Order: sequence, then structure tokens, then C-alpha cells
Amino acid sequence: MTSVTTTVRALGRRSPSDADPEERSNVSSLDRSRRSVRVTTRVLAVVLIAALCVVALGPLLWLFKSALSTSQDILREPFAWWPSGIQWHNLADAWNQIHVGQYLLNTVWMAAGCWFFGLLVALTGGYGIAVLRPRYAKAVNAGVLATLFIPGVVSLISLYVTVLDVPLLHVNLVNTFWAVWLPTSASAFNVLLVARFFDRLPRDVFEAARIDGAGVFRVFWSIVLPLSRPVLGVVSLLTIVASWKEFLWPMLVLPSPDLQPLSVGLFRVSETAPTHLLMAGMFISVIIPVVLFMVFQRQFLRSAGQAGAVKG
Repeated sequence: MTSVTTTVRALGRRSPSDADPEERSNVSSLDRSRRSVRVTTRVLAVVLIAALCVVALGPLLWLFKSALSTSQDILREPFAWWPSGIQWHNLADAWNQIHVGQYLLNTVWMAAGCWFFGLLVALTGGYGIAVLRPRYAKAVNAGVLATLFIPGVVSLISLYVTVLDVPLLHVNLVNTFWAVWLPTSASAFNVLLVARFFDRLPRDVFEAARIDGAGVFRVFWSIVLPLSRPVLGVVSLLTIVASWKEFLWPMLVLPSPDLQPLSVGLFRVSETAPTHLLMAGMFISVIIPVVLFMVFQRQFLRSAGQAGAVKG
């Protein structure tokens, strides 16, 4: 078993840069040697990058400006740069007066639960379909795939009725985070994504581990998980982002203001809160995931690039 574990660690350290380093482009090296082609491509690149910056950063910059402006400035001069000066206290006022801090804590708690249970379901489901491969694995895979073609709105009422009275347990999950965690964790897309990744893992490692006497749980814990870091990063990112911006389902199952996340809480106070405090709260809710992505973007992008790579 020690040799198998060593092999797994070696496979996990392999870099995607082992692939063909030759750079491919639509413009050949002969065309790039011409001055007119080089100037045209550079101008197009600058224009494209500028357009992307305007589209991507424009709304965020306007939200930042509005979060530090007065309500009169936002309504009268929405594109002017702080006619009445920068109002830094808006952030603190929004945190305290419209309870952004409580909503943020609820959002983090909700996202953490969705992340944990989502990974648990995706990893175990993908492990059963792609690695254990029982006789009914194809039927289960087809059933999971079929659920992707069912719009979420179609199953909304039945899911809500189920949460009101859980079968067999006869428990009402409304106004508890379980009502958000459990339905969100059953993501067919994440299960199929993990299953496809497990399909590409080297089967020889599993066979060697079984010969060494490793059981099902030991293979999962000591072999599959160390090799699954790329897909773990991708599934984690998708799950956290989806739970952070979820609005309709938390609004239905979390009617209590003390449990509502940012998306629902800000909507609830939008009719009564001053405009500048509402903008400050929206900026806080947006900037946190942006900052987290900027900090961990290398890990996220590396995981996304390696998720489809064949190991071994």
C-alpha cells in the first residue's frame, strides 16, 4: 500500500506544463513578421481589452462610487464623481443600520454548508458511478443526467412541499439552514463533473490498491481524494458562487429576517432603506467574493485547467 500511495503523490505533483509547449495561434509566424499585421493585432488587442474592462469593471466601479455617495448625488447626478465628497461612513452605517453584518454572517454560514454537503454528494456519487461501477451504475448515471433537463421552476413546488414535511421523518425544515443545504447539495452537474474526472484517473492504481488489501473507503480516502484536487477546486468554486447569489429558494424557505442571506435581506429592506445605505450594502455583498477570487485566482484557474487533464 505504501508504494501505491507514493505513486499517487507523484501523479498529483505532475504539472500540466508537461504537455506540448508549442504555442499555437491563428496568425502564423510569417504573418507576424509583417509590420502591418503586428500593428493591427496590437490595436485590436488594446481595443478588446478596453471593451472588456468597461463591461466588466464599469458596473463595479459605479457601485463603488454610489456606495460612497449621498442619496441625492446618486439620484440627481448618477455619473458624477462625489459632488458632495466621499462618504466613507456609508459602509459602517450600512453594516449597523440595515444589518448587513448579520446578513453577511448568514450568507457565509449558508455557503459553507452548501459547500460541505455539495462536495460530499458530488464526491461520493462520482466515486460510486465511476470507480466502484456497480451493475446499475449506467442506470444511475442516466437518471442523474436526465435531471439536468428538468427546469428548476418545474420542481420548485414539489421541493417546497417536501421541505414542509420531509417524508418518513415528518420534519418541517422551513426556517432552518437545512432547507437550503440539502436541496442545493444534490447537484446533478457536480456529480457528473466529478464522475467524468474519476473516469480519467489511472485504473492501474485502483487495482494495485485492491491487491494490497485496501478497502473501498481506503481507496477513496488515500487514492481518489489526493488525485482529485483539481476537480475539488472547480466544484468548490461553482458551489460557493451559486449559493452566494441564490435568491428565490432562500426567500421561500427562510422567511425569518434573522436567517436570511444578503441577497434576500437587501431585497427585503430595499423599500425602506435609504438609497446610499442600500448601495453600500450591495457593494459589501459584491466585493467580498470578488476579493476572494482575486486572492485565490491562481488556485481556481489552475484547478479548472487540470480538471480535464488525464493523469498518469
